Order: sequence, then C-alpha cells, then structure tokens
Amino acid sequence: MIIEDLGDKTYFDLISKDKNKLRHYKKIVDTLIKVQSIKINLASKKIIKKSYTKNILFKESNLFFEWYATQHVNKNKIKNFKKDINIILSKIFSQITFANNYFVHRDFHVSNLMSFKKKVGIIDSQDALIGNPAYDILSLIDDVRIKTSNKLKEQILKYYLSKANKNFSLNQTAFQNDFDILSVQRSLKIIGIFYRLHLRDGKKHYLPLIPYAWSLLHKRLKNPIFNELNQVLSHYLPMSKRK
Repeated sequence: MIIEDLGDKTYFDLISKDKNKLRHYKKIVDTLIKVQSIKINLASKKIIKKSYTKNILFKESNLFFEWYATQHVNKNKIKNFKKDINIILSKIFSQITFANNYFVHRDFHVSNLMSFKKKVGIIDSQDALIGNPAYDILSLIDDVRIKTSNKLKEQILKYYLSKANKNFSLNQTAFQNDFDILSVQRSLKIIGIFYRLHLRDGKKHYLPLIPYAWSLLHKRLKNPIFNELNQVLSHYLPMSKRK
C-alpha cells in the first residue's frame, strides 16, 4: 500500500519506543516482499520509466567526492582520488548479479513508513525506479537515521531472505554481495548528501548522522570484494579524516 498522506505516526516513532523492534521490522519486510512480488511490465514502463543503471549509481556516489571529499582531501589529490575510486567502483558495480526487474522505492527507511489501519503505508515514492531487489531491504537495514545493533540487522536480513527465497529463489551468496555493494554505494551517497545539506543549505543537524553513516560503510567494506577499494580509501582518506 503506497499512500502519500498518512499523518505523523511513522515506524521511526514506533521502533524507537519499542524494545521488541524485530516485530515491527518483520511487518515491514512482509510489506516489502508483497511489493517486490508485483509483476512489472518492463517493456511498457508506463508508471516507472527509469531503471537503476550503472550511470545512476555513479552519479549518486559522486556526491561523496563533490561535497565530502573536497573538504577532507588535499585539493591537489581530489582528481586522482576520484579517478582511482571510480575505476574500482566500475569493477565492483559490474559484479552486481541481480537484474533490474524489481520495484525500488529508493528511500525505503522507517521515517518513510507509516502505521495506517494496522498496515504499512509507504510515502515519498516519487523517486522510485526499476532496480535490484537488494536495494530497499539494505536501505531499511542500513538506515543512517536510526541506530540498530548488528544482531538486529542480521535478524532482519535473515527474515527477509527466508521470505524472499520462497518467491524469488535467491542465491544468498550472490544476494549478500549485491547487498554489500549497493550499501557501500548508498553510504557514499548519503555522506555526500548530508555534507551538501550542511555546506550549501546550512542544515548542520545532518552532521551528527555522518559518523554512523561511516560505521555502516565500514561494516560492509569488510566483504573481501572491497579489498582494493579499502586500500585506495586508506591512501587518500585515512580514518582520521572520516568524521
């Protein structure tokens, strides 16, 4: 159910106040599975006209270089930093397994989910695309706006996979790699966006969210597929500059 005006009872409010957070996440995952089960006519694209292409992934991750890196990396090194990272990201994005054939909300997190008549209502769907099934579940799990334990993150993903596997026959190893790749890409984008909101729009209240965004990025960078990316990040942007 996608509804654009549901009041102010978000799942952020519900989850923040409830010790049993998993029950809310399970309900959200059930809704996401229903949405992802909708058959999409990829030929017509009458409702959603764009797919989550490699170019869009690059455009989003470039926000990190345009807004955050320019403030924390020597200006004489920015050009080479961006060039080196983009070469690596191109290789990494090419390893994405699942085709772009699912509805992707693109900003699927608890602040955009409303409790409405005992169902989950989804708002802010104007940027939806056809894309990878991993994207929305990782947006929910690696949500920078609400801190959750690693245990809860694993429980949510495990529950999603158990449900999704019944409908999509997922290869879980391939799915985990797609999840990690897109999570890293999304964290880079978010750090860039939040720094842009600070520098350009004077919205300093986004700055305290950046350290947690970095921690989410570091968590996913533990996947061995990011070994080369980790080396380049460490060269140009050591831990002391990841603030």
